[in-house]
Amino acid sequence: MILNYIWIGFILIAFVIACIQCFVFGKTDIFMEVMQAGFGSAKTGFEISIGLTGMLSLWLGILKIGDRGGAINILSRMVAPFFSKIFPEIPKGHPAMGSIFMNMSANMLGLDNAATPLGLKAMKELQELNPKKEEASNPMIMFLVLNTAGLMLVPISILTFRQQLGAVNPADVFLPILIATFCAALTGLITVAIIQKINLFNRTILLTLGGLISIIGGLIYALSQLPKEDIAKYSNFAAYFILFSILVSFIAMALRNKTNVYDSFIDGAKEGFQVAIGIVPYLVAILVAIAMFRTSGAMDYLLEGVKYAVALSGVNTDFVEALPTALMKPLSGSGARGMMVDAMTVHGADSFVGRLSCIIQGSTDTTFFILAVYFGSVNIKNTRYALACGLFADFVGITAAILLGYLFFH
Repeated sequence: MILNYIWIGFILIAFVIACIQCFVFGKTDIFMEVMQAGFGSAKTGFEISIGLTGMLSLWLGILKIGDRGGAINILSRMVAPFFSKIFPEIPKGHPAMGSIFMNMSANMLGLDNAATPLGLKAMKELQELNPKKEEASNPMIMFLVLNTAGLMLVPISILTFRQQLGAVNPADVFLPILIATFCAALTGLITVAIIQKINLFNRTILLTLGGLISIIGGLIYALSQLPKEDIAKYSNFAAYFILFSILVSFIAMALRNKTNVYDSFIDGAKEGFQVAIGIVPYLVAILVAIAMFRTSGAMDYLLEGVKYAVALSGVNTDFVEALPTALMKPLSGSGARGMMVDAMTVHGADSFVGRLSCIIQGSTDTTFFILAVYFGSVNIKNTRYALACGLFADFVGITAAILLGYLFFH
């Protein structure tokens, strides 16, 4: 229901702003530009969905090997003590636990292409447990918000873009990104837990969160001891080594249990194709609305309004030039990435604005995209409070990113 109103709002606001552009400022071609942006985004949405087909087939095939070979069951038992507390409605030993763990691991390694199919697999398994098939269940909402918060330990793509655009030390944004994304993830967890009346003072939860904080702290310390130019290299190595190791361990366990590895992969890959086709209409719908909103000039007006309000308050406005990335991030991952690259191109990769755009890009994930794709893949119509919690986590993560940008680089 909420997504329905937001979708309508994007289009109506785009129409109103386009009317102002045309009849007040004489920009008569604005309606053509808005509609062409919508058509282009519809094509993009379809291409993204079809482009996901190969990756979905690959990872759902690998997951099927892990499922039939027993690896997913082992993972489920490993994470059960913690996950059973934050996902109390998921039965112990259910395969959804393993899929959720794999998805979050891929997100933390900065491997978006791997995380999406794993997340769709987890959402499908959660839907099997859902008594109300058109309404998001509590575990679905917790899982989705943790995804939109996007805890990322290894921001591979951001470091790569910074290197390509001439940053002297591409990894100098690594630590602020790590802190900002952790703030967003912790906010998402706490917010949903409060609404769902989950006891966060449970000993298992406190120990797990304390352990995670210790790991992140240790990672920060270890990386701070490395030469800055080596941070990106070791981050890339660690991420892909872990990913390849998971694949090999799944195959090894399947062989040990005398599972037909190839047939398992093919069966999983077939599911990936079906999932990719199913998300096309949901993705097209949200991308078209966002494109119209942006092309009409509504995003520019919003940005100027924020800048004016900040100036009135007497606060330093240097961060406002990086806000296009922040405003675009919940709406479109590729759009936010484009804004980040534009900021580094215009202001310089090592400028305050260029660095801040990178921190913002890594602080959280694309809420509307994830909500449309994940819930759309299982035909959820009523998203309940998932969007509000996801956007609140985005706000905290982006705010933390701005404060950290000033602390580290201003």
